[in-house]
Amino acid sequence: MQEKIRYEIEVPINSSPQLLYQYISTPSGLSEWFADNVNSRGEFFTFIWDDSEEEARLSSKRSGERVKFRWIDENRKDTDYYFEIRILEDELTKDVSIMVVDFADEDELQESKQLWENQISDLKHVIGSV
Repeated sequence: MQEKIRYEIEVPINSSPQLLYQYISTPSGLSEWFADNVNSRGEFFTFIWDDSEEEARLSSKRSGERVKFRWIDENRKDTDYYFEIRILEDELTKDVSIMVVDFADEDELQESKQLWENQISDLKHVIGSV
């Protein structure tokens, strides 16, 4: 099996870190922009898109700053892959941006980055940051 490539994208967003955190860390917030539906049981989250379901474990979080979800297999064991969403705030300008760390197959790298950019665009629309 081909190993996936780790990549990062950063997108400026006009919002407070506290508001953004609600949209990246809760099932209801994530359902508004990231997936069609998100359910959670404890640290396990189910992400639903159309006819597809993926499960991940909330492996770490820091309130107001970041969340990290590690994809799990059918036995609920951690895989090597995760996605992390960080909220960055410039100390001087107070400009806020979202940094995404994710993995993709080499031949799907551009498509994966574009998907994240589209999803973050949806997030901006939801929070009125357009």
